[in-house]
Amino acid sequence: MNKQEVIERITRGGVLPVIRAESPEEAKAVIEAVRAGGIDVIEVTMTVPGAVGLIRELSEQYGDEVLIGAGTVLDPETAAACIDAGAKFIISPALNLETVRFCSERDLVVMPGALTPTEVVTAWNAGADFVKVFPANAMGGASYLKSLKAPMPHIKLIPTGGVSQTTAAGFIKVGASAVGVGADLVDVQAIREGRPEAITESARKYLEIVKEARGN
Repeated sequence: MNKQEVIERITRGGVLPVIRAESPEEAKAVIEAVRAGGIDVIEVTMTVPGAVGLIRELSEQYGDEVLIGAGTVLDPETAAACIDAGAKFIISPALNLETVRFCSERDLVVMPGALTPTEVVTAWNAGADFVKVFPANAMGGASYLKSLKAPMPHIKLIPTGGVSQTTAAGFIKVGASAVGVGADLVDVQAIREGRPEAITESARKYLEIVKEARGN
């Protein structure tokens, strides 16, 4: 799968689950529940114990059926390990220019985090394929994203942080390429309580919200 196909895949579904869990087993259970709801792009964060090994296992298991990427990647060394394990995209909560350049040289989709207009433009000019606006809710949510998009309509923004079923449509309507969703979708407690169907239903709902917000 080439870079453009990965970009299109992330954009098409419009929902990017941010996987955080206390064990690889817990993470796998969450991912399977999300996948059952129709979402086929997953961000496995480096906060999951054994995250690189988990990315390798998932990449081998799913192939191109599920697009596996790495999140909370803070430096080029971690990015390299994740790419070697099969990650198809790299995401960071902050802007590390060396990581952006490294991923660009490897022709891999990279999504650094940024918050201010200067950070957003710096990330884009450095070679970012998307810019993760984080924490989006702390700056006013959709209204802040709309303010960023007005002078920078060409920059692909993905808000993360505080995205919920209540706020997701607002982000999409003001021009978000997709939304990054954490705890509101990746409900580890539901797995612990034996209720994976709650995550599956939430995944379906998020896809519906994005589709309706886009008007298709």
